[in-house]
Amino acid sequence: MQPEKSMRLICAFVCTLLLTFVFTSCQPKSSSGAGAGGAGTKHRLAFVTNNASPFWVIARKGTEKAAQDIPSIQVEFRIPGDGTAAEQQRLVDDLLAQKIEGIAISPVDPTNQTDMLNRAAAQTLVVTQDSDAPNTNRICYIGTDNVGAGRQAGQLVKEALPNGGKIMVFVGVLDAANAQQRYQGLKEALAGSNVQILDVRTDNTDRVRAKSNASDTLVKFADIAGMVGLWSYNGPAILSAVKDANKTDKVKIIAFDEEDETLGGIKSGEIYATVVQQPYEFGYRSMELMSKILNGDRSGIPAGKQIFVPTIAVKKDNVEQFTKELKQRLGK
Repeated sequence: MQPEKSMRLICAFVCTLLLTFVFTSCQPKSSSGAGAGGAGTKHRLAFVTNNASPFWVIARKGTEKAAQDIPSIQVEFRIPGDGTAAEQQRLVDDLLAQKIEGIAISPVDPTNQTDMLNRAAAQTLVVTQDSDAPNTNRICYIGTDNVGAGRQAGQLVKEALPNGGKIMVFVGVLDAANAQQRYQGLKEALAGSNVQILDVRTDNTDRVRAKSNASDTLVKFADIAGMVGLWSYNGPAILSAVKDANKTDKVKIIAFDEEDETLGGIKSGEIYATVVQQPYEFGYRSMELMSKILNGDRSGIPAGKQIFVPTIAVKKDNVEQFTKELKQRLGK
């Protein structure tokens, strides 16, 4: 081979290598790792509940709809089986080990979970939903104005008991911010009325204990006029106890949320009303907000770092319409 020809071939080969390198370097990087932001990647987000109540089925539908509407995210839904702060921390630690990019959590015990939430916030986005932890480094709260919801429940109590009377309040734990705030609002609404709050009974999210608390109240206080359940399963537990005692015509029940037994009790007239949150919106909006933040848009975070989702009072006159709309959202 002639030297000139050999040199031309070598030059051509070198030029080809250089062009290949330049072309490859200019292509967008692809990665299967979370948060890489490359072609085909999705931000991994998680939604963590505070117990296993059917209430969270509705929130899950909201997260699933968000995942459908926002192609850049994938969502994991986690439920602490025993409803304890310890189990919640285990779930959060597991998610952090997996390099999750955002967690929307309903803290079981916000005060005593401050360190855990701050450690999580140092590693990933943290949004609180349903129950807030304002003294932590969470980005934002999305959920009910629980003081306002408590006031709404108080107004319903006064409607149900126009002449006043003694009532008992029931909830899972009073450490949770939403429980404390709802109870605060309830007391504010009933201040100066003839309604007397005897006490609060807690059950640690144990449905059997929730019913026994209600049953014990009916035995101990024969003149009890009303019962208020601040968490979703309290309404059905109270109703079951009142039915067993054959006092559905004597005890007025005010509940929270939209469990099937609660809505059925309203239809039958055995439950006066329930204050309904919108957990679907908790699920959807928390995923939407974290997605935007991860994409560089923080405009959705209000100055007060709280996004309130309105509550609805469901009574016999609107329970059918509410149930119809709920079934549509659940795809039933």
